Amino acid sequence: MRRSAGLLLHRPGDGGTEVLLGHMGGPFHARRDAGSWTIPKGEYDPAEPAWEAARREFEEELGLPPPDGEAVPLGEVRQAGGKVVTAWAVEADLDPATIAPGTFRMEWPPRSGRIEEFPELDRVAWFTVDRAREVIVKAQAAFLDRLAEHSH
Repeated sequence: MRRSAGLLLHRPGDGGTEVLLGHMGGPFHARRDAGSWTIPKGEYDPAEPAWEAARREFEEELGLPPPDGEAVPLGEVRQAGGKVVTAWAVEADLDPATIAPGTFRMEWPPRSGRIEEFPELDRVAWFTVDRAREVIVKAQAAFLDRLAEHSH
Protein backbone atom coordinates (compact mmCIF):
# COMPACT_ATOMS: atom_id res chain seq x y z
CA MET A 1 0.00 0.00 0.00
CA ARG A 2 1.38 3.40 -0.99
CA ARG A 3 1.30 6.09 1.67
CA SER A 4 1.57 9.85 1.33
CA ALA A 5 1.73 12.61 3.94
CA GLY A 6 1.18 16.34 3.64
CA LEU A 7 0.28 19.68 5.16
CA LEU A 8 -2.92 21.64 4.60
CA LEU A 9 -2.08 25.29 5.19
CA HIS A 10 -5.00 27.51 6.17
CA ARG A 11 -5.51 31.17 6.98
CA PRO A 12 -8.40 33.49 7.76
CA GLY A 13 -9.72 35.24 4.65
CA ASP A 14 -12.38 37.81 3.81
CA GLY A 15 -14.76 35.03 2.75
CA GLY A 16 -13.90 32.70 5.63
CA THR A 17 -11.09 30.18 5.95
CA GLU A 18 -8.78 29.81 2.96
CA VAL A 19 -6.62 26.76 2.19
CA LEU A 20 -3.47 26.40 0.10
CA LEU A 21 -3.63 23.81 -2.69
CA GLY A 22 -1.26 22.88 -5.48
CA HIS A 23 -2.22 22.01 -9.06
CA MET A 24 -0.58 18.73 -10.09
CA GLY A 25 2.04 19.20 -12.76
CA GLY A 26 2.59 17.15 -15.87
CA PRO A 27 0.64 16.49 -19.05
CA PHE A 28 -2.25 14.53 -17.51
CA HIS A 29 -3.47 17.50 -15.47
CA ALA A 30 -2.41 20.35 -17.79
CA ARG A 31 -5.94 21.21 -18.96
CA ARG A 32 -7.87 19.94 -15.94
CA ASP A 33 -9.04 21.89 -12.94
CA ALA A 34 -11.55 19.79 -10.98
CA GLY A 35 -9.81 16.89 -9.24
CA SER A 36 -6.33 18.15 -10.18
CA TRP A 37 -5.60 20.18 -7.03
CA THR A 38 -4.07 18.59 -3.94
CA ILE A 39 -2.59 19.40 -0.58
CA PRO A 40 1.23 19.55 -0.86
CA LYS A 41 2.18 15.97 -0.06
CA GLY A 42 4.31 13.06 -1.14
CA GLU A 43 5.00 9.39 -0.70
CA TYR A 44 7.13 8.09 2.12
CA ASP A 45 8.63 4.87 3.40
CA PRO A 46 6.75 3.28 6.35
CA ALA A 47 9.96 3.52 8.41
CA GLU A 48 9.74 7.34 8.29
CA PRO A 49 7.27 8.96 10.70
CA ALA A 50 4.35 10.45 8.74
CA TRP A 51 4.72 13.87 10.40
CA GLU A 52 8.39 14.11 9.37
CA ALA A 53 7.46 12.98 5.85
CA ALA A 54 4.73 15.63 5.62
CA ARG A 55 7.21 18.38 6.52
CA ARG A 56 9.92 17.02 4.19
CA GLU A 57 7.48 16.66 1.29
CA PHE A 58 6.15 20.20 1.81
CA GLU A 59 9.68 21.50 1.31
CA GLU A 60 10.32 19.22 -1.68
CA GLU A 61 7.05 20.14 -3.39
CA LEU A 62 7.14 23.91 -2.75
CA GLY A 63 10.83 24.66 -2.27
CA LEU A 64 10.03 26.44 1.01
CA PRO A 65 10.54 25.30 4.59
CA PRO A 66 7.37 24.01 6.25
CA PRO A 67 5.76 26.61 8.51
CA ASP A 68 5.97 26.38 12.25
CA GLY A 69 2.75 26.48 14.20
CA GLU A 70 0.29 24.16 15.84
CA ALA A 71 -0.29 21.09 13.68
CA VAL A 72 -3.81 19.69 13.87
CA PRO A 73 -4.03 16.04 12.79
CA LEU A 74 -6.65 15.57 10.06
CA GLY A 75 -6.32 11.79 9.92
CA GLU A 76 -6.19 9.65 6.81
CA VAL A 77 -8.14 9.25 3.58
CA ARG A 78 -7.90 6.56 0.92
CA GLN A 79 -7.77 7.93 -2.62
CA ALA A 80 -9.35 6.22 -5.63
CA GLY A 81 -6.02 4.62 -6.64
CA GLY A 82 -5.69 3.06 -3.18
CA LYS A 83 -3.04 5.44 -1.82
CA VAL A 84 -3.55 6.39 1.84
CA VAL A 85 -2.92 10.08 2.55
CA THR A 86 -2.28 11.44 6.07
CA ALA A 87 -2.54 15.19 6.64
CA TRP A 88 -2.09 17.89 9.25
CA ALA A 89 -3.54 21.39 9.20
CA VAL A 90 -1.21 24.29 10.02
CA GLU A 91 -2.31 27.92 10.18
CA ALA A 92 0.18 29.94 8.14
CA ASP A 93 0.38 32.47 5.35
CA LEU A 94 2.51 31.97 2.28
CA ASP A 95 2.89 33.89 -0.97
CA PRO A 96 2.30 31.45 -3.86
CA ALA A 97 4.70 33.52 -5.99
CA THR A 98 7.61 32.42 -3.76
CA ILE A 99 7.38 28.68 -4.44
CA ALA A 100 10.09 26.82 -6.32
CA PRO A 101 8.48 23.44 -7.04
CA GLY A 102 10.31 20.16 -7.17
CA THR A 103 10.20 18.20 -10.43
CA PHE A 104 9.63 14.68 -11.68
CA ARG A 105 10.69 12.94 -14.89
CA MET A 106 8.60 10.76 -17.17
CA GLU A 107 8.50 9.55 -20.74
CA TRP A 108 6.51 12.05 -22.81
CA PRO A 109 4.88 11.65 -25.20
CA PRO A 110 4.15 8.00 -24.34
CA ARG A 111 6.37 5.46 -26.12
CA SER A 112 8.46 8.30 -27.62
CA GLY A 113 11.62 7.36 -25.76
CA ARG A 114 11.92 11.02 -24.72
CA ILE A 115 12.20 11.81 -21.01
CA GLU A 116 10.67 15.16 -20.04
CA GLU A 117 10.84 16.95 -16.70
CA PHE A 118 7.70 18.44 -15.16
CA PRO A 119 7.02 20.38 -11.93
CA GLU A 120 5.39 18.32 -9.15
CA LEU A 121 2.98 21.24 -8.70
CA ASP A 122 2.73 23.68 -11.61
CA ARG A 123 0.95 26.34 -9.57
CA VAL A 124 -0.18 26.97 -6.01
CA ALA A 125 -3.12 29.09 -4.91
CA TRP A 126 -5.32 30.00 -1.96
CA PHE A 127 -8.97 28.92 -2.16
CA THR A 128 -11.99 29.42 0.04
CA VAL A 129 -13.02 26.07 1.50
CA ASP A 130 -16.11 25.98 -0.77
CA ARG A 131 -14.05 26.62 -3.92
CA ALA A 132 -11.37 24.14 -2.75
CA ARG A 133 -14.06 21.47 -2.46
CA GLU A 134 -14.81 21.92 -6.21
CA VAL A 135 -11.21 21.36 -7.38
CA ILE A 136 -9.48 19.13 -4.78
CA VAL A 137 -8.84 15.41 -5.36
CA LYS A 138 -12.19 13.93 -4.34
CA ALA A 139 -10.98 11.86 -1.36
CA GLN A 140 -9.06 14.82 0.08
CA ALA A 141 -12.31 16.82 0.52
CA ALA A 142 -12.62 14.96 3.84
CA PHE A 143 -9.63 17.00 5.07
CA LEU A 144 -11.60 20.20 4.37
CA ASP A 145 -14.53 18.86 6.43
CA ARG A 146 -12.21 17.90 9.31
CA LEU A 147 -10.55 21.34 9.21
CA ALA A 148 -13.98 23.00 9.38
CA GLU A 149 -14.94 20.80 12.38
CA HIS A 150 -11.74 21.82 14.16
CA SER A 151 -12.24 25.52 13.38
CA HIS A 152 -15.66 25.74 15.03
